Amino acid sequence: MKLYIAQATCSLAVQAIANELGLSPRLVHFDVFGKSTTEGGPFADVNPLLYVPALELDNEQKDRLTETITITSYLADQHPESGLIPRHGTMERVRMDQLLTFIATEIAQKHIPLMRKLMTEEGVAFNTGKLLSAYGVLDARLADGRAYLTGEQFTVADAYVWATMWHERSGVNLDHLKNLAAYIARIEARPSVQKALKDEADMVALHKQKLAA
Repeated sequence: MKLYIAQATCSLAVQAIANELGLSPRLVHFDVFGKSTTEGGPFADVNPLLYVPALELDNEQKDRLTETITITSYLADQHPESGLIPRHGTMERVRMDQLLTFIATEIAQKHIPLMRKLMTEEGVAFNTGKLLSAYGVLDARLADGRAYLTGEQFTVADAYVWATMWHERSGVNLDHLKNLAAYIARIEARPSVQKALKDEADMVALHKQKLAA
């Protein structure tokens, strides 16, 4: 498999899940600003919308998947024994899909206009408030002492939350959410997450070397 990633984006969630499963997709780094990849080809041929993650499967058709929720869920579904996602047809899976959608719409998408400085003063206040409310929901969920969002099992939802902790870049102060902070620290201690960060850094460095050559 081939996984297209970009620095400090939600593609880290896919990397972490792949690492949890012992998978080793070939990583290709996409420079969001320079629009180049470590393979040199146009990323628009992979995803015309020019964002990551994108996963090219190693099947005969070389199918490509996009969207963090889709890719992480697909990988986890191939390995049900991992416990990274509940099986289809269960209420637990419905709740997981609900949680993943919440993370995508109320957290990930609310950060983007703030990070890119695209908001009016009123827009900044609105999106900041939405993010504080969403993170507050997660903090309250963790208040019973559970290790992860759905209990003691690390899941695709936890990987997604961690990969979209962009609050510092967005200017959103989360210092008051102590349960959330402890939760993120637990995630960052996982070998799969540490490997994702290292592999991403290595790919970014390789890309810079190629551009400088």
